[in-house]
Amino acid sequence: MAKATRKQALGRGLSALLNENSSDIKSANDKNADKVVGSIIEIELELIDINPFQPRSYFNEEALRELASSIKQLGVIQPITVRKLDGNKFQLVSGERRFRASKLIGNTTIPAYIRLANDQEMLEMALVENIQRKDLDPIEVALSYQRLIDEIDLTQEEMSQRVGKKRSTISNYLRLLKLDPIIQTGMRDTFISMGHGRALINIENTEDQLNIYEKILQQKLSVRQTEEIVKNLKNGVNTAPKTATKQVETPKFVNKGLKAISEYFGHKVDVKLSGNDKGKIIIPFHSEEDFNRIKKLLQ
Repeated sequence: MAKATRKQALGRGLSALLNENSSDIKSANDKNADKVVGSIIEIELELIDINPFQPRSYFNEEALRELASSIKQLGVIQPITVRKLDGNKFQLVSGERRFRASKLIGNTTIPAYIRLANDQEMLEMALVENIQRKDLDPIEVALSYQRLIDEIDLTQEEMSQRVGKKRSTISNYLRLLKLDPIIQTGMRDTFISMGHGRALINIENTEDQLNIYEKILQQKLSVRQTEEIVKNLKNGVNTAPKTATKQVETPKFVNKGLKAISEYFGHKVDVKLSGNDKGKIIIPFHSEEDFNRIKKLLQ
């Protein structure tokens, strides 16, 4: 009991120190910085801003509710990390799901580890942490690597050291960004795996990529089967589905708009023409879940 009381008193002391002196702390050399920075303190949620450098934009609502329920029962087991801003303001470095879940159940404070960081360090920390997550899709990982190259000016070798991944692994992820956006969307929606994507990268022609992608979905092809199709195509044996011979010349306005419509629905969309600028738009689906996703887009 005495130990618990001392811990609570320590928490109150640190919080008081934070309230009284934090506005003066802007670097590690400032007075009391060593007592605040590196400490875990209960901070009011309203004093914490969302990380503008957060590379993840989607948070599963059901998973958030499950986390909120856990926090309600057990509390926040792992503190979030924040950086010190001017005054008594803070900004999330990591732990946005815990932050959102705590708000969801009406908590007013959250345990937080405090550190100092500039904008570039914030972006780098957010991206590196994001890459380490287990539930990311391959395109999310690839985009995070690309941002480290574009915005932090890291080489692939430097990234390899920061994130603890082989350079060849990083290169394989980055190559996925060369795929057609429709195929990238399919990978993000788990219709195909990274293995399928890596096989399709070897096809330079976008139309051939999309034809094989549709065949993967329709016939539920394995990665090995996909690799075989790609190999045959590169050797001059075209096993990709053949498009029907068009009886009517496709109008320019259709060709111009088809790609945008296909990207929106995440599938290659076809048209059936009947002449005089008339026809039908055909949107394929490959499962009940896929059908419901398309239905939502149409509502």
